[in-house]
Amino acid sequence: MSQFASQSLTDSSSGWKIDGVNFSYHGKAVLSEIDLTFKAGEFVCLLGPSGCGKTTLLRLLAGLAVPDKGTLAWRNAPIDGPSLERGVVFQDYSLFPWMTLAQNITLALSKAQPTLERKWRRQLADEYLEMVGLADAAEKYPYELSGGMQQRGAIARAIAIGSPALLMDEPFGALDPINRAKLQDLLVSVWTSASPKKSVVFVTHDVDEAIYLADRVVMLGASPGRVIAELEIPFARPRQRRALINSAEFQQLRRQIEERFQQDVIDRIEEDSLVASNAEGI
Repeated sequence: MSQFASQSLTDSSSGWKIDGVNFSYHGKAVLSEIDLTFKAGEFVCLLGPSGCGKTTLLRLLAGLAVPDKGTLAWRNAPIDGPSLERGVVFQDYSLFPWMTLAQNITLALSKAQPTLERKWRRQLADEYLEMVGLADAAEKYPYELSGGMQQRGAIARAIAIGSPALLMDEPFGALDPINRAKLQDLLVSVWTSASPKKSVVFVTHDVDEAIYLADRVVMLGASPGRVIAELEIPFARPRQRRALINSAEFQQLRRQIEERFQQDVIDRIEEDSLVASNAEGI
């Protein structure tokens, strides 16, 4: 079987299932005929250029938007709105600025575990902050923290909710390379240590990031977004960053992905030129 496939390679009996989804915004097509399945516990990266509908697809999976056509299901039940079962981490951190880090997390815990006593919520908040290396920042407000620290806080909050699924929208895109790498490793550590593993859908336009993080990469072509390929990542875990990135296999895979995107761009230009030529001939 070719590394690239037009159909899903996994069973989605307890994960996500997307059938024939179309989405438009103000009359402009954003997503076209999306058919995907994501297995429970799988780490999937949605990879594609800016404007291809990655964030829109994530919002659909979260229940924050409704498709024009098609269906979406989570654990074999239709997605009809947001749910605590599907935690979301946005690029802009989305912490409440008037609350300390600890308060942000205890608020999330109060929604997820309303019967839990306040003192236990605070103890759990401290444990989650320690997990992401922010034990000393519990009483700080978001504006007192760097971007990387705020994002770690947002991840701690999402984990604290206890959702079996995490939807992440380019959460490290605005960070410098060092903090980006640290948070990538933190995320993988949290994901691999969870039992059972959380289902992760991670949006990125960075090829290296997708290969390093994912079990599987779903490639979306230029707008309107379409699935142009799915790729199983063949590298065993745990992955050693330096050795992996410097390997011939990694470099070959990266070139293969980049060439597939380049081919999609060429195909789209040729299609648009053909449509324009036909229109002029009418």
